[in-house]
Amino acid sequence: MFFATIVFFVSLGGIVALFGLKSWEIARGRILAPVMRTRFDDRAMQLKDLLAAARLDAAKLLPLAVVYTRIGIHEAALALAVFARFAERQAHRLADLVSYKHHYEKRETQSEFLKKVSEGKNSNGLDTTE
Repeated sequence: MFFATIVFFVSLGGIVALFGLKSWEIARGRILAPVMRTRFDDRAMQLKDLLAAARLDAAKLLPLAVVYTRIGIHEAALALAVFARFAERQAHRLADLVSYKHHYEKRETQSEFLKKVSEGKNSNGLDTTE
């Protein structure tokens, strides 16, 4: 912000100085450094042409930038999906590794009640003890 303020006031002072110089030239009826002024005018016209060409080039670059940005975002999303899938697999492996049921084998129950309940069920899952 401070730099922008300085640039603004220096530019404002330059513009005021140019108007003051032009006013002085009109009042005196003579041109200060005419050879140098024509050189500066030629350079200013070249700069104006370069800026116009740059504006046309920038207009062409914007659609390309949008396309490349879209492709980049798409590729980043795909890479993130691959990483997420890898992380998911590793999380499942880790959960299996630390789980006490990793090598779980079902044993015969010790409860008499559960033994009676499992014996009372027939093949279709209905209770026949009624």
